[in-house]
Amino acid sequence: MSSSTAISLLLALTLVHYASLATAAGPRVIILGAGMSGISAGKRLSEAGITDLLILEATDHVGGRMHKVNFAGINVEMGANWVEGVNGGKMNPIWPIVNSTLKLRNFRSDFDYLSQNVYKEDGGVYDEDYVQKRIERADEVEDSGGKLSGTLHSSGRDDMSILAMQRLNDHQPNGPATPVDMVVDYYKYDYEFAEPPRVTSLQNTVPLPTFSDFGEDVYFVADQRGYEAVVYYLAGQYLKTDKSGKIVDPRLQLNKVVREITYSSNGVTVKTEDNSVYRADYVMVSASLGVLQSDLIQFKPQLPAWKVSAIYQFDMAVYTKIFVKFPKKFWPEGKGREFFLYASSRRGYYGVWQEFEAQYPDANVLLVTVTDEESRRIEQQSDNQTKAEIMEVLRKMFPSEDVPEATDILVPKWWSNRFYKGTFSNWPIGVNRYEYDQLRAPVGRVYFTGEHTSEHYNGYVHGAYLSGIDSAEILINCAQKKMCKYHVQGKYD
Repeated sequence: MSSSTAISLLLALTLVHYASLATAAGPRVIILGAGMSGISAGKRLSEAGITDLLILEATDHVGGRMHKVNFAGINVEMGANWVEGVNGGKMNPIWPIVNSTLKLRNFRSDFDYLSQNVYKEDGGVYDEDYVQKRIERADEVEDSGGKLSGTLHSSGRDDMSILAMQRLNDHQPNGPATPVDMVVDYYKYDYEFAEPPRVTSLQNTVPLPTFSDFGEDVYFVADQRGYEAVVYYLAGQYLKTDKSGKIVDPRLQLNKVVREITYSSNGVTVKTEDNSVYRADYVMVSASLGVLQSDLIQFKPQLPAWKVSAIYQFDMAVYTKIFVKFPKKFWPEGKGREFFLYASSRRGYYGVWQEFEAQYPDANVLLVTVTDEESRRIEQQSDNQTKAEIMEVLRKMFPSEDVPEATDILVPKWWSNRFYKGTFSNWPIGVNRYEYDQLRAPVGRVYFTGEHTSEHYNGYVHGAYLSGIDSAEILINCAQKKMCKYHVQGKYD
């Protein structure tokens, strides 16, 4: 018997349990987390007639990693900001909610002019033709990687890192090394996945299902209601709201930090940090992958080895959007100037910039994105130190301009926040449907959801939304149809 078949058999035996017949109204379900996936799961359960719900949210707000904050007089997004994958063959399920139902202000992001906007480390811009040739070379390598990816076994056994693919295509023996090649590489991969090519799967990302399925366009949401309005809209489909749209349903409880989940064949007990105790037939855990990898929530009994192994195989990446406000503008504006790059000799050092001439007129705000090790480094220093580093970079980029001192800075701390421990999951090397099935798989009466359980769209808002529906369906099958055996097909089957 192969190891994967043995694990599949163990899963089948472990996951057999029976639907509760405790009340005529249906089972009681506790949902951990009021982010996109938790709210989406609750909506699907309600549609199926499972309305005895209790949603416990650790923070003081609905939306999770979709969260607006007021920065220097405007609302900006701490986390998710784009609808990614639009105008393709399939409809991204988030797009009609944003664009048609809620009519949130959004702007198509145009990256076509980057070759005109790559700044030298010591000031001024690189020659446009030179940069364009480097971009085209990187695109050629990526296209070759896409063809190679399509030939690899679906199990992931032949998968490799994006960096290994680049080496195969003679794209520098150790990956891009010049400042221009490094920042182009960073923009193409780290800016999307929040981790470098050396740890990101080729097979799972080239081509990327989000863009292959839904289209290449991305739209930046810049509405003062916040991108989280999508989550509130979905919650309002089944939770009671007042006239202003505020959720007043007692089934949603904020500031409830779950610390312990005890489960058995008879039900679940959930304990929170304020010593409250809740009992139910099932629990749906939508905590982030980073939280599952931490010690915030204790499971009693401990989760089985196959589940823990699946959780730790995946990376929780860190993607940090730093907003900086100035008393005046000193950067170029107009068509083709929204995005610009800083080609540092230090890869990932304040490399990708965005200005908001259209999105936030007259706000005098810039956004610079950092990821991974730079994100963790920055979180451990003061905001004043980060601001000083940013000012030094900007003054190098624009040596002939009068660059004033920034008046405000916003530095999200996703990695340090115990309720998230990162921003989104990244595609590891060598995984396939089998590992995602294990992440999704329930353990007894404990069910799991979240963007990290989405096989094709993890890391994205639409992935979180769809995963909530998928996980709810698994619970519905057990609770209502007594189809409680969740089968995980073997990795090589």
